[in-house]
Order: sequence, then C-alpha cells, then structure tokens
Amino acid sequence: MAPQDPADLGQGPTIESRMERRFIVMSTRDALLQSLEPLTPAGWTQVTGTDLDDIGPWNELLLHRFMVLDLDDPEAFDPLDVIQTLRMQYQINLPVFCVGGDADLQGDMRLARADRFFTEAELQEMLPRFFELYGWGG
Repeated sequence: MAPQDPADLGQGPTIESRMERRFIVMSTRDALLQSLEPLTPAGWTQVTGTDLDDIGPWNELLLHRFMVLDLDDPEAFDPLDVIQTLRMQYQINLPVFCVGGDADLQGDMRLARADRFFTEAELQEMLPRFFELYGWGG
C-alpha cells in the first residue's frame, strides 16, 4: 500500500495553532464580557459564542485552554446542553468554569461534569490564576 499524499489528509492544526492561548466564554451578557477584558493578559484570545458549533468542530474546541460558561444567560443557550455535548458527545475534558446559576442548575451541571462554580466576583478573582495555570507553552 502506497503512503497517502499529505494533501489528501487535509490540513490539521499546526503546532503554532496548538500553542495559541485561547479560552471560550459562552455568554451574551455585556457586563460579564466587559469585566473579563481587562483581566485577559496580552497573548490570550477570548473566543465568545453561544453555540459550540459556532466556535468550531470538536477538534477546534480542543485548541482552547478552558471555558467560562455563564449560567445566568438562559435566553442565549442551554448550559446543560453545552456541557452534555462537550462531555458526552464530543468526550472533551476541557476545563469548564461556570459563573452564576441557582443551586438546582449548578447541581445538574455538576452531574454533567462541569468543573467549578463561581460568582462573578469570584471568577474575576480566580481568572488571573487560570491564565497562569493554563498558560503553558506560549
């Protein structure tokens, strides 16, 4: 069997794209999005969306370092659907940090394997630490 022509295999992620420092924020709330901007260090890219498909296919999701999932934006998307798709369908173990939400929703999100839960103030306090922890390689 002859080796495949690399052109036939498609263009996968480059080493450079794998080293980019990107994180996902799923929210439409301007106040939350704007509060994260001054905390985001140079060299990091905030990718904002309300649908995993808008962010990209599963292999593009893997290129992000972590996700901030807004539980207080019920009109924009179903956070439980997002975490179930991410964990069960795509089987991606991307760290997911949830902000807001009531106790019932947080309980459901825990069962669906969301990682941590914060108030907005707690998230703002922890975000610099997350950038440090997930800032490897770039």
